[in-house]
Amino acid sequence: MKLGTLKEGGRDGTLVVVSKDLSQAVTVPDIAPTLQAALDDWDTFEPELRSVYRLLNQGDAQGAFAFDPGAMASPLPRAYQWADASAYLNHVELVRKSRGATMPPSFLEDPLMYQGGSDYFLPPTADIPVASEEYGIDFEAEIAAIVKDIPMGAGPDTCRDAIALLMIVNDVSLRGLIPAELAKGFGFFHGKPPTAFSPVAVTPDELGDAWTGDTIALPIVSTWNGTEFGHPHAGTDMNFTLPQLIAHAARTRPLRAGAIVGSGTVSNKDASQGFSCIAEIRAVEAIEQGEPKTAFMKFGDTIRIEMLDGAGASIFGAIDQTVVKYDGPG
Repeated sequence: MKLGTLKEGGRDGTLVVVSKDLSQAVTVPDIAPTLQAALDDWDTFEPELRSVYRLLNQGDAQGAFAFDPGAMASPLPRAYQWADASAYLNHVELVRKSRGATMPPSFLEDPLMYQGGSDYFLPPTADIPVASEEYGIDFEAEIAAIVKDIPMGAGPDTCRDAIALLMIVNDVSLRGLIPAELAKGFGFFHGKPPTAFSPVAVTPDELGDAWTGDTIALPIVSTWNGTEFGHPHAGTDMNFTLPQLIAHAARTRPLRAGAIVGSGTVSNKDASQGFSCIAEIRAVEAIEQGEPKTAFMKFGDTIRIEMLDGAGASIFGAIDQTVVKYDGPG
C-alpha cells in the first residue's frame, strides 16, 4: 500500500491513498483525515486503507484523480520524532579517515544517532532554501521507517513488527556549519536544516522480496544536476538494521506512532557504486589525492533521489529539489 499527503488541508495536510504505479490518488476522509490520524490507530485503519488501495489499483475508487508529486507534502509534514542514525559505517570511516581520524571500535556496537528537527519537513519537490553557499550545501540519500507505538526498551524483533511504513530521504546537510557545532559537544542543530522525504510512504509488503525485514535490498539513486552521482545498494554494508536502529532510539524512551527513524547516508565499500552525498566523494578525494576536488552544491543545483523496483518503476516517487538562495523572511 502507498500513502501520501496533499499539501492542502492545513499543517498536517490531507491523507491520500496512491496507486501502485503512482498514477492515481484518492482522499479518504471517512477513514482518516491525515496520515498521523491513521497511524494513531493503525491496526484499525490499515485494513480500511488497504481496501481503498485495492479499489484504486482496479480502477474502481470513486473520486480518484491524477497523482501529482508537486502537490504533495512530506508523507508526514511534521512528526513527533525524527531520529537519524549512521548505519552505513563505511561513510563514517571514510569521512573520519579523510581528516586523519580513526573510527572508534565502539561505533561497531553502538549506533550513532541524532535527534533532528521534526516540526517541519520539506515537501519532496520543494526548493531547498539556504542563506549562503559558504555553508557547504550537501544532500544525503537515505531510507527511513515510520513506526507504530513502541514501548521503551523494546528489542529489534518488537521494533521490526512495529514498522508501519517506509520512505526514502534527503537529509540536507550544511557541512560548513557542522564541525563547529560538533566541537561544542552538543550535536547538530544549524548544520541540519529541514529534511525532505519521498512523495509517498509504502508498507513493507509493497516491496516484496526487496524488504528483508531489516532493510530495503535495492539501490538508491542520486542524480545531481542531471548526472547520476551514485546508486549504492541499501541492503549492502549496513552495519545496523532498521529494527536495531529503532530499538536504539527506544532504549530510554517510548516511541509514539508516527516517529521516524532514518538509516543515515547509504554507503557501499565498493566505490564504483558511487555515492549518496558529496561529503563522501570529497573524503575519498582527500584520501587518494591529498585534498577534495568536488565542490558542494551551488544555488540553482538540482538533486533527485529515487529508488526503483526490479522492473525499473519508481517505488516511492522521486525527491526532486533545487537549491535556492534564502534572503530572509518577507
